[in-house]
Amino acid sequence: MNNIPINNIPIGKIPSVMPVGPLNGSDRAKKGNLHTPGKPFDEILKEKQASLNQTQITELKFSKHANERLASRNIDLTDEQYERLLNGARKASEKGIRESLVLIDDLAFIVNIKNSTVITAVNEGEEKIFTNIDGAVIM
Repeated sequence: MNNIPINNIPIGKIPSVMPVGPLNGSDRAKKGNLHTPGKPFDEILKEKQASLNQTQITELKFSKHANERLASRNIDLTDEQYERLLNGARKASEKGIRESLVLIDDLAFIVNIKNSTVITAVNEGEEKIFTNIDGAVIM
């Protein structure tokens, strides 16, 4: 490789260095700028938030681990408790929580909101340390 002083390199001789000028509207579209001229940012943000909140949780799944915990701890959810758990997951979703602790009576559940899945369950008399959650709902 030749050692050429940087100030002696002729412009246009290095293919990876191209002069940059202002972008016009068609260049912005090519570069992936999706901003719609004239539409305020706060309006776009509200639309995006509304679309996220429309994904309503209609039912909860229980992971294999959660089912094992329910069985080993003799936890039988009543229909009323399940509805409260479901409502707690919905409230967590509305607030943008991803991994929620949902407390119902003397029961604690960790729910993955995105997947609508109960990850684990804990009842009275057990050590209660919860990690990797970003919100809690008390029902």
